[in-house]
Order: sequence, then structure tokens, then C-alpha cells
Amino acid sequence: MTRPFTHTLALTLCSTAAFLPTSVQAQVAPSGGIEVATDEARRGLSWSEGRAVLSADAAASLGRIDATARVTTLRNADRHAGADAVVDVMLATGWDLGAVTLRTSATGHLFAGARTGMDYAEIGASARYSYGPARLVGGIEFAPSQDALGGSNVYLYANADAGIPGTPYTLLAGIGHSSGTTTDPLRIQRLRPGGSYTDWRLGVERQQGPLTLGVDYIGTDIARADATGPFADARHSGDRIVARARLGF
Repeated sequence: MTRPFTHTLALTLCSTAAFLPTSVQAQVAPSGGIEVATDEARRGLSWSEGRAVLSADAAASLGRIDATARVTTLRNADRHAGADAVVDVMLATGWDLGAVTLRTSATGHLFAGARTGMDYAEIGASARYSYGPARLVGGIEFAPSQDALGGSNVYLYANADAGIPGTPYTLLAGIGHSSGTTTDPLRIQRLRPGGSYTDWRLGVERQQGPLTLGVDYIGTDIARADATGPFADARHSGDRIVARARLGF
């Protein structure tokens, strides 16, 4: 059954809010940052048609609930019906079990300036294992069937990062797979051009105080011939290099 965004977002936020403790205290010092990147790439797909973007983010905690928000320019991207920007709002909570951390989340993606309704919501769960400077993360992000997506979307992923001892550098790697059901063959091309696909990422970061610089190689196995329609943006679904710089505060 396909649901409108408002119904789905309410369900996803309630699923995370159910973990709220009866008594919570706000975090004293929230954090945030601004970032510039040569592309807004998510799950191997460009959300900005391969053009540079600017974003700002903020995070705060309320007891065991972490709240984050990020605003990113999209520059009239076809993938999101000409949206000028996207606001990602997430609530999450987690449990520390020694070296393993479990986490669950609910996220709403709100698109400004789109020609039609593009907003959608998803829920996620992950497990992270830490050993020294290395971290391994595996998880799932699930978007129930929604009008804006033309079906449902399931994203399975595994990421790893490791700091190089004695240096400010961190190596990054990740792989993911997108699949799901289809109710609208044109809209489904938005997040799954050509149907189910696999994406990957290799990168390196350098952190110096509040400044983080990064370079990533991003790729997918999407065949251009299979990615058709007004939302597919096949030209920006393949291999590319993305550079980014973030200033935290």
C-alpha cells in the first residue's frame, strides 16, 4: 500500500520516539558545521546533477534521543523534480554493548522548490563495531512505499573507516545495495535508476582541528540504457570523484 509522506513520516518518527525515556535533559552544547562539496552524492547517485553544493548541519541530544538536521542546496536537480534544496531531519537513539553500538533512526527528507511532491521518510537500524582506530558499520535503511518514491526502497550497506596512527588521515570504504517494490515505474527511477543496483565508495579524510578535508571515489553498477525517465538522471549515476571541505563548530 502506497502512503502519503505525512502519514509515513508520522509513523517513522513515532517508531523512534517510542524509545524516549520518561525524564530527559537537553544537551548543553549542540554542534554543527558548514560544508562545501563538488557534488551531493548519496548511495552512488548525484542529487545535484554533478554540480557543487553548500550544506549546513546541526545536532543536539535530548536524553537518549539524538536529533540532527542538514540543509543542502540541490540546484534544480531533475532527480528531485527541480528542487532547490533538501532538508534532512533525523531522530535516532542507540545502545552501547561494549565494542558494539546498536542504533535505530527515523529520517524525513523535505524538498524545497520541487515541481511536485518529493518529500519522503525512511527508518533505519545499524550495528557498529570499534577496534582501536578502526570501525565497521552494517545496517539497513527502509523507505515504505510512498507516492514520492513510486514504491518502497531498501538499502543494505557496510562501511569501514580507520585512522592511520600518528597522522591526521582516515581511510574510508563502503558498499551498498538498493532494492524494493515498484508501484510507479517512472518515480521509482528516482532512487533506483534501472532497478536494483550496487554502489561503492573509497575515500580519505584529513582532519585538522575543526576543518575536515576529504576526497572520495564513488561508483555504481547502473547501466545508462536501463535508467530512463524524468527522474533517473542517468548521466550522474556513474563513477566520479567528489572533494569536500567541512568546518565544524
